[in-house]
Amino acid sequence: MKVIRSISELKHELQQYRVSSQHNAKIGLVPTMGFLHNGHASLMTRAREFADVVVVSIFVNPIQFGPGEDYETYPRNEERDLALAEKQGVDIVFIPTVAEMYPQPTKTKIRVSERTDRLCGASRPGHFDGVTTVVSKLINIVQPQFAFFGQKDAQQVAVLQQMVMDLNINVEIVPCPIVREEDGLALSSRNVYLNTEERKQALVLSRSLRDAEVAFNDSKSVTASELREKILSMIQSSPLAKIDYIEVLTFPELIPVADNAIVTEVESQIIIALAVKFGTTRLIDNMLFMPKGAFSIV
Repeated sequence: MKVIRSISELKHELQQYRVSSQHNAKIGLVPTMGFLHNGHASLMTRAREFADVVVVSIFVNPIQFGPGEDYETYPRNEERDLALAEKQGVDIVFIPTVAEMYPQPTKTKIRVSERTDRLCGASRPGHFDGVTTVVSKLINIVQPQFAFFGQKDAQQVAVLQQMVMDLNINVEIVPCPIVREEDGLALSSRNVYLNTEERKQALVLSRSLRDAEVAFNDSKSVTASELREKILSMIQSSPLAKIDYIEVLTFPELIPVADNAIVTEVESQIIIALAVKFGTTRLIDNMLFMPKGAFSIV
């Protein structure tokens, strides 16, 4: 496994893979902000299934953090990250500095409209402009055929799929299932911020989604409003929970489903997405289910 810190060196190294391969090696990119966990490891495993060369980037991207957010304190552990990547058989880990990625103040940003107006985009203005800009930079640098993202950040997946479609970027965005702890909590680098009681109460997120699954299975006439209210009631039972949003939307369009709509009759895939703070830690989770009753949590 090679650790590369400059854009020019990474481009040179990838060109060698392309030249040496008789079939023009397929490249898979796994963009991360580091502090890697088993969720990231699953992305690397998936990338290995698709690609001949797997590149993992580790870069805490300052332009996707808003004022008062946790850019400076975002957890970092390069040594542990490299050990995990090597264990997963990654070929290249790209760890640029901020100066390498942004040698000058950024005057160009990519903005995806509509899909960024709700969910995390509503409470974190400018966040997705930073995400799409850095991901487009990484795609331009690496020129992968595939890029892998966790479905836990479902809005991010939807936004990036829209970006590559609108701009005819020659890469496939590959969503990968949510990876959870044994007790159901979705893996996140920010879970480390939770104290013992916050960690315990945060389990209400996955439990509320599974409660919605039970409601769906018990009543094929359940409405979007009923599902939302069931989740709301359960999360509010946790004293430390401060709800940012609970929404029922089509996916990947992220169009609100009418409150009185019977979810099994909606003609597209549906997502129930939520964001809740426990103490200072904001956690997100979601559930996807398919039209006509093919229901799953990913």
